[in-house]
Amino acid sequence: MDEKIYYSAEDIAKMLGVSMGKAYKILREMNKDLASKGFLTIAGKIPVEYFKEKWYGGAKEVSA
Repeated sequence: MDEKIYYSAEDIAKMLGVSMGKAYKILREMNKDLASKGFLTIAGKIPVEYFKEKWYGGAKEVSA
């Protein structure tokens, strides 16, 4: 099982070319949105599929 299920702040910082602080801010905002919809969240991580949907509009191929 090599495919990631969750992205970390480090993954997001690398993909988007932002600082770790900005990556954590993005994670917090996305996790807050998921929690408001009734989903359980993990601090510092975001589901890959949700990230792709929110950031890339559902793009299937995104490399970390």
